[in-house]
Amino acid sequence: MPDADLLITGGTLVTSQGRRRADVAVRDGRVLTLDGAGLSAARTVDATGLLLLPGGVDTHVHLMDPGSTDREDFPSGTRAAAASGVTTIIEHSHGRPVRTVRDLEEKAAYLSGRSNVDFALAAHAWPGDPGAVAPLWEAGAAFFKVFTCTTHGIPGHDAAALRAHLRATADAGAISLIHCEDESLTAAAESVLRAAGREDPGILPEWRDRDAEVVAAAVAALLIRRTGARATVAHVSHPEVAAYLAAERARGARLYAETCPQYLLLREDEVHTHGPFRKFTPPARARHDQDEAALWRLLREGELTHVSSDHAPSTPAQKSAGGIWDVHFGLPGLDSTMAVLLSAAARGMLAYEDIARLYSEAPARIYGLWPRKGRIAPGADADLVLADPQERWRLRNEDVLSKAGWTPYDGMDMTGRAVATYLRGELIAERGKPADRRTGRLISRRRTPG
Repeated sequence: MPDADLLITGGTLVTSQGRRRADVAVRDGRVLTLDGAGLSAARTVDATGLLLLPGGVDTHVHLMDPGSTDREDFPSGTRAAAASGVTTIIEHSHGRPVRTVRDLEEKAAYLSGRSNVDFALAAHAWPGDPGAVAPLWEAGAAFFKVFTCTTHGIPGHDAAALRAHLRATADAGAISLIHCEDESLTAAAESVLRAAGREDPGILPEWRDRDAEVVAAAVAALLIRRTGARATVAHVSHPEVAAYLAAERARGARLYAETCPQYLLLREDEVHTHGPFRKFTPPARARHDQDEAALWRLLREGELTHVSSDHAPSTPAQKSAGGIWDVHFGLPGLDSTMAVLLSAAARGMLAYEDIARLYSEAPARIYGLWPRKGRIAPGADADLVLADPQERWRLRNEDVLSKAGWTPYDGMDMTGRAVATYLRGELIAERGKPADRRTGRLISRRRTPG
C-alpha cells in the first residue's frame, strides 16, 4: 500500500513567510508532509518550475443560488472558482437573504451536491433585528453581511441600528462584513441627479461618491471599536477609506479591510465608455497611476488586510436591459482574481508571498477557517494550486466559465496562471478546465477564529 495518495514533487512552496522547494505528500485529503521525497504514492506529479500555493479563499462571493440563477448558480460559479485556483468560498446572495436559522439550514440542504469547491454560508443582518445574531452564529453562519445603505433590496443600517447589531455580534463572538456607503448622502445625491433628468453613466461616481463611502466607513470603524465587535469593511475603494480604518485599528479596533481587483485595475472614468459594465458599488475610484499604485502599496504593507472578488455577475443581456439606474450592480470576478494577483506579482506590484497572505491565509484566519484552510502544512486540507509564474496569456470574454460570460478585464495580458487545482488532494481543474465533480462540501468555522 503506498504511503500517500498524492505526491507533488519539485515545486516551490509559497507561504506568507517565504518560498522553498517542497515535496508535498497528501493522504486522506490532508497534507501529510512537506518533505515526502522518499515516500511512495498512488499518484505523483512533477511540479518543477511551478509555484505551489494554498488554494484561494474567496470570502465575498454572490452565486445567486437559490434566487436569481439566471445570473449565476453554484455549479457554474464554482466551476469558475476551481479553474482559477480558488478552493474555498464564503457565499451570500441577496435575492433570497438568509435571516433565520431555518433559512440557513434550507439553503445548506439545497446546495448539497451543487458545488465544485468547499464553501461556507453567510447570513444577512436586518436593521432592528439584532436578536437574530446569536442563533444564526450558533447555527454556523460564517459572517453577517451588513449594509449601511439600502442596496440590492436589503435595507441599510443607520448608526443606531449598526451599533445595536455590532453589540449583538460582540456578545456572540460573531463577525460582520460591512458595505459602507452613507444612506443619507447616496439618497440626497440620487434625488438631485434624478431631478436633473440625468440618465448617463456618469451618475455612478456622483451618486455613490467618495464622501458617502468615507463617512460610512469612519462611523462603522468607530462603532466597531467602541462596541468591541469584530468586522471587515468590504471592498475598500481608495486610500482615504483605508486611512480611517487604520486609525481605528491603531486605537484597538478589531477591524479588517478588504479590497477587490476592480479597485486596483479599473478607472473611474471608464464608466463613461463602458456604462453598465462598470456599474458596481462603491464605484472605481482610481483616476491616475498614482491612485492605483497607492492601493497596491497598502496591500503590500498590510493596511488592506485581504482580497476578495466580490463576484456579483450579470450577463451582457442583463447589463444592457434597461437604463443605468435600473440594471444590476456588480461584476464577475471568480474567473479572474487569482490571475490578476499572479500577474501583479510578475509586474512587481506584489510578492508571491503576498498572494498567499492576501487571498488564502488572512481570509481563512479572519473568518475562522484556519488552520484547515488557507495554508499548506501537515494536517491542513490539501487545497493546492500549481501556478506557472511565466505563462503569458490573455483574459478573454469567451473563456469565462461564470454564467456572466464576460470579464471587465477582457483583452488584458496576464503573466502567471493556475495550471492545476486540488481540493482535499483531488484534481478539480487543470489548464482552465474544471472537472465539475461537485465534491465541494459545506465547511464549518472554528468557534474562535484564527
